[in-house]
Amino acid sequence: MRPRRIFRPAPSPRRWGTFAVGALAALGAVTIAVAIPGDLFGSAPRDQLWAAGPGEVRVLDGDTLRLGDRVLRLAALDVPDRGRASCRDAAGRLADCAGLAAESLAGLIAGRGVECRVQGRDRMGRGFGSCRAGGVELNASQIAAGWALAESGSALVPVEAAARQARRGLWAPEATPPESWRGRR
Repeated sequence: MRPRRIFRPAPSPRRWGTFAVGALAALGAVTIAVAIPGDLFGSAPRDQLWAAGPGEVRVLDGDTLRLGDRVLRLAALDVPDRGRASCRDAAGRLADCAGLAAESLAGLIAGRGVECRVQGRDRMGRGFGSCRAGGVELNASQIAAGWALAESGSALVPVEAAARQARRGLWAPEATPPESWRGRR
């Protein structure tokens, strides 16, 4: 007598079906990667031009501006944080260097519109670039006035050397030396 089978054995897996699904998924992924532009997901062009009229510009710090609803940090320079360094003002009184740097930047802008070339973002997400107001280059002017230090390796190092030799701003006698505040954020 033959044994009676109650259950049928499972059919053998269809290998072509699994292969077809995998091939279609790979083809779909390649199609999406080619069809979607590379700058779609938050990537911005490397260089951007930002501009603001005279009523839209605010000086936040000796190296930071608000242009309308955007915040920009001036590139290739370093200004002490508020309360970190003391300098002499024009009247010879001891004052906060960061406040004097902000006053200097506000004087350079003085009711003019500002145009900036933004080259990226800093570690805090602010725009990072160089600006002009009425034909005056703000980054170099802050360093030339002695209210900012040039970052090492930048083209503005000779401008800092001239301000240092003339003993302006941060380089004036009785000013807090940059070594005591630089790099302490």
